[in-house]
Amino acid sequence: MSFVEKVCVLGAGSTKYGKLADSIGDITTQASVAAIDSAGIDPKEIKAGYISNVFGVADKQVHIGPVLMSNLGISDKPSLSIESACGSGSVAFREAFANVAAGFYDCLIVSGVEKVTHTGTDWTTTYFAYCSDFFYEGQAGASFPGLFASMARAYLTEFDATEEDFAKVAVKNHQNGLLNPKAHLQKNITIDDVMNSAVVASPLKLYDCCPFSDGASSVVLCSEKFAKAHGGDYVEVIGSGRGGSPAALQGREHMTTIPSTKIAAQAAYDMAGITAKDIDFAEVHDCFTIAEVVDTEDLGF
Repeated sequence: MSFVEKVCVLGAGSTKYGKLADSIGDITTQASVAAIDSAGIDPKEIKAGYISNVFGVADKQVHIGPVLMSNLGISDKPSLSIESACGSGSVAFREAFANVAAGFYDCLIVSGVEKVTHTGTDWTTTYFAYCSDFFYEGQAGASFPGLFASMARAYLTEFDATEEDFAKVAVKNHQNGLLNPKAHLQKNITIDDVMNSAVVASPLKLYDCCPFSDGASSVVLCSEKFAKAHGGDYVEVIGSGRGGSPAALQGREHMTTIPSTKIAAQAAYDMAGITAKDIDFAEVHDCFTIAEVVDTEDLGF
């Protein structure tokens, strides 16, 4: 696959994650300003914005794109709001990547933001269930903890795995959080802590599940020509992929794999001209410990 332009990450920024007092528009702006400062560019050099968000209604603010662009002083520049459940931020990055690669824009701001902690777990869990195939799943009482618990139970049944194996994922991720001052959770836990925590949806326990969080992260994507002209450090994006699979869990051939992950990973590897064996580091989606286990395997590791 050939592109008109090579695509680079020129800057990145993030807020702290946790319970934040600022509005969703302000949180997005803070992360984006940090990314722009990191890139060493003038906001007016940005040609468009790609903003991902699922729960804007929780803060009474949807259509966040124009709000961000106005806050950056570039209200005349277009923006696109993207909602794709857990993959929203990655999809925004992918669509921005494609537009730079195609030569439509030479510099974009990409931001992902959520603000939900003030709504309470019950409301947010119910609202997030709308991201499932709600007619078949949500209306029957299924929520995402329940759906991922079904995957976890299937995994334990099909493979030689234990609940302690899932606990190891939670322990490792909490240790990683301690290394990042912006991470929501800032404490070490043990396997015993995980195993003794409250059951949310068996076999998943409290520490197998991520908390809802407020925060935003942004990157500046640009063409290689733009990056070189500005003289700063940059990282080339050598591969990107997207895939699809049934929204409803019962629509999948197997409950222990996520087909869209396999498709997207292979597309990214093919674009980059590499295989999974060439990867040294991966940051994997871990809304629940079983999600990280399945995604890691679907990535080919």
